[in-house]
Amino acid sequence: MNYYILTYTLYVVLTIGLTVWVANTLFKNGRIFLVDIFHGDEALADNVNKLLLVGFYLINIGYAVFTLKILGSVTTAQAVIETLSVKIGGIILILGGMHFFNLFVFFRLRTRAKNEVQTTA
Repeated sequence: MNYYILTYTLYVVLTIGLTVWVANTLFKNGRIFLVDIFHGDEALADNVNKLLLVGFYLINIGYAVFTLKILGSVTTAQAVIETLSVKIGGIILILGGMHFFNLFVFFRLRTRAKNEVQTTA
């Protein structure tokens, strides 16, 4: 059995699946924040949300492909699991970091938007 091909295949499938799941979750649940930030302008919020989704896909799938190369030997099932855990663990940490960064930006924008509404009222 070619463990390299198995590892590459599992890595690509799991990474893309995880990225799609996280992206769709953020896309659905982040809309309400964007609508609030843009003072109820749903069209603008929806378009910004789509742009964020595309950017999220490009960054995460791009990074996954960029780091596709396996360093070391993969000659056993144990090595497949260990290699995948390191590579997918890295992707998960990046997804989590991007999520918290996005939350930080959204909350800063939301706070600024609410302050603008209060100062104009």
